[in-house]
Amino acid sequence: MGFSFLPKETKFFDLLDQQTCNLQKAAAKFRQLAKDGKFDEEGAKAMREIEQEGDTFAHEITDALNRTFITPLDREDIFALAHEIDDIVDYINSTTTRMKLYKLTTPVPEMQQFGVLFEDAVNNLCKAVTGLREISRPRRILDYCIEVNRLENAGDQLKDAAVEKLFDQVKDPITLIKWKEIFEVSEVILDKCEHVAKIIESIVVKQS
Repeated sequence: MGFSFLPKETKFFDLLDQQTCNLQKAAAKFRQLAKDGKFDEEGAKAMREIEQEGDTFAHEITDALNRTFITPLDREDIFALAHEIDDIVDYINSTTTRMKLYKLTTPVPEMQQFGVLFEDAVNNLCKAVTGLREISRPRRILDYCIEVNRLENAGDQLKDAAVEKLFDQVKDPITLIKWKEIFEVSEVILDKCEHVAKIIESIVVKQS
């Protein structure tokens, strides 16, 4: 029986797929919380569990990199992908926690729109990451990345419109400060998604 001391390369794609599936769970949960306006202890706890699971996947990928001699992509790129994907989950969890702490539990159209943008951006990222298994077909991967960029631009516009509306309609300064921070952090989540898309684009360029 033949035996290889080198772990199968596909394990990194498998681990990244598991990590991005967890990211999808976080984005879908946030969209649901925003739709229902239920940023309460139960919602925060559920998101915290997803975030902790994401940490586990990130650690597993780092550990596998330390134990593997040959990797399917540059190890620096795999590490960067895993780290930045984990960051997105962290930011989604942090935003959920702040909503709970600030007692912002009423459904707000702008947050519902951010929830949809998060989920769309994350779904496109997941497809792009999965596409790295077949990097010989780069056009499809790049199309997903371009869509993430478009969604990030939409997030910029949504944040600006939300903050402008906030200053027009909200008179209580504390409430204004809370929501302004939430809108700005929400836009950062989409910035993070775009950053992951740029890492993927860089990988495609290197491998082509």
